[in-house]
Amino acid sequence: MCHVIVTCRSMLWTLLSIVVAFAELIAFMSADWLIGKAKPSSSEDVDNVTGGSQEPYHPTLGIYGRCTRISHMQLSRRDTLCGPYAENFSEIASGFWQATAIFLAMGIMILCTVAFVSVFTMCVQSIMKKSIFNVCGLLQGIAGLFLILGLILYPAGWGCQKAISYCGPYASAYKLGDCSLGWAFYTAIGGTVLTFICAVFSAQAEIATSSDKVQEEIEEGKNLICLL
Repeated sequence: MCHVIVTCRSMLWTLLSIVVAFAELIAFMSADWLIGKAKPSSSEDVDNVTGGSQEPYHPTLGIYGRCTRISHMQLSRRDTLCGPYAENFSEIASGFWQATAIFLAMGIMILCTVAFVSVFTMCVQSIMKKSIFNVCGLLQGIAGLFLILGLILYPAGWGCQKAISYCGPYASAYKLGDCSLGWAFYTAIGGTVLTFICAVFSAQAEIATSSDKVQEEIEEGKNLICLL
């Protein structure tokens, strides 16, 4: 018989697991990993209201995507074009970024799987006599290691030609040159930290759902058990 068990700690772990998976996925897909050096506005980029030129803009570069400004696109004065610069995996600008993409993708796949499974832990607390919380916590720890490897390798690719074109000639491995780090990189770091927090907190979720009070309510015949 399925017993729906909802506790404060198990719900918090489930929500954190979902948030972490989405945060890492959004960061991976974003082009805002590196913010390039300012590009001066062209003489064609004139503000119709003030008559003055627009502020310089900063192109952005991700692991496999980029955002840049295109002037005079048909009816618009200017437009920002975002999309992948690499049509396939081999066209990613650096071998280090290719490794980063692999490790991050593996970590994110594990996190998305755990996030999906975590929704069902209210009804299923064990699988093959193993606590599903402990199994998910172990998987989150493994995912965190993949994410760390990816984030360590990512700065090693700052010396590639693609990064130099955005960050200037002084850019090299682990040196940003004229670039700065974008929100996607910081989101990936924050998500990695939360991944390990989730891995540790899964043990608390398991303790909460297998406590003596929960067992007492199960013995009383309750199918829906909600505990703070």
